[in-house]
Amino acid sequence: MTAFPSHPFDFHAVHSEDDDHFHEECGVFGIFNQPQAAEYAVLGLHALQHRGQEAAGITSSDGKSFFAHRARGLVGDTFSDPRIMQTLRGSAAIGHNRYATTGEAAAHNIQPLFAELDTGGLSLAHNGNLTNASFLRERLIKDGSIFQSSTDTEVIMHLIARSLRSHREDRLIDALSQIEGAYSIVALTNRALVGVRDPLGIRPLVLGKLGEAHILASETCALDIIGADFVRDVDPGELVIINEHGLESRRPFAAQKQRPCVFEYLYFARPDSAWHGHNVYDVRKQVGEELAREHPAEADVVVPVPDSGVPAAIGYAQAAGLPFDLGIIRNHYVGRTFIEPTQQIRHLGVKLKHNANRRQLDGKRVILVDDSIVRGTTSTKIVEMVRAAGASQVHMRIAAPPTAHPCFYGIDTPEQEQLLAHKYDVKAMAKHIGVDSLGFISMDGLYRALGHEGRDKDQPHYCDACFTGEYPTVLTDKER
Repeated sequence: MTAFPSHPFDFHAVHSEDDDHFHEECGVFGIFNQPQAAEYAVLGLHALQHRGQEAAGITSSDGKSFFAHRARGLVGDTFSDPRIMQTLRGSAAIGHNRYATTGEAAAHNIQPLFAELDTGGLSLAHNGNLTNASFLRERLIKDGSIFQSSTDTEVIMHLIARSLRSHREDRLIDALSQIEGAYSIVALTNRALVGVRDPLGIRPLVLGKLGEAHILASETCALDIIGADFVRDVDPGELVIINEHGLESRRPFAAQKQRPCVFEYLYFARPDSAWHGHNVYDVRKQVGEELAREHPAEADVVVPVPDSGVPAAIGYAQAAGLPFDLGIIRNHYVGRTFIEPTQQIRHLGVKLKHNANRRQLDGKRVILVDDSIVRGTTSTKIVEMVRAAGASQVHMRIAAPPTAHPCFYGIDTPEQEQLLAHKYDVKAMAKHIGVDSLGFISMDGLYRALGHEGRDKDQPHYCDACFTGEYPTVLTDKER
């Protein structure tokens, strides 16, 4: 879900120098035929909190009317008031977590969006990014559409409203046939819960069941928190309609070879989630094992950069036959709004999130394992911190290939010129961040960790454009 900045072709938000990771931009949840639908939606959004921390919203329906609450803040803050929950009546609900960017943070951009159409009320929540959203928005405005938000999600709403087809689900299909990019969508009418995934399946969406209730969610961890059973992934290009008669599956788009986002496995998804037949934690451990085989080093201890580097570091240590220790401790209670008023304080900012465990590092040859390197700013500071704690050598191993290209499919990334792997080769990157050696898992190693013999260059199984620059869809807005 992208917010349109003041310049319509400025795709990526401005990042803090210390905000040195890619960021997922939303999580969605939907439930149908559950008397406490809104309460279950809150729990589901809690489990998906890692996918967005700026704002949360829920729309519910009792079959006649719609009820909604949206606000900035974490799920627990937004829905902690019992009086708010009492207003969210009905046995169907959808919810959305929004990722915090430094761009449009206005209340009108919080989802789910809602509109009264000639076919009745429609609420919609979206995870992903449309790569022709600016083009469509300009065309719609010229044709008389009036936008109330700056999100590409509203483009979908306007396309639905302008469709000449009779049924709401057919209008949604008509709208989606005009868009490019990545999306997983949950929508709510007064009669049905609808879920749909883009034909390439870039963004995740899963289907679950709790008694007679059907659930849609970005990840299986949202099913676990409410005690629901995982049924299956919503297939790429599939549209599911859930109503009082059960579940109907449609496949209205031309079949394409699926390309789910490989970075979901490496960083974005919670380790306890499963997707496309793979447990995320197991994949990350396997990546670490491949990394140890590809880039061994003489060392005394393997240390993860917490938290996302932990599973890969465990796999690396096991494959290398080295001890695993928590040589860096993460503070989990750092808010995003911490004020850094001076350069001196800003330089110390990395210690707000990470601090060296000196006893495990002093005098040792250390292998640091992290999930990725984006700008390299955090990596540089962590290496300095580990050396200051007495490490005699620091070798860094990265559980992803070099990230040299921005994402246009719903992941908030820096501009390409700010990506360290775009500016330097591996040797220069090692010198820049101050390590004795630096190793990234290869593309073939990454694919082996996912159960393939290697990467098929002609037909890759995943969207890996942030590593290869091979984007699987047209990028209309970028090209304009």
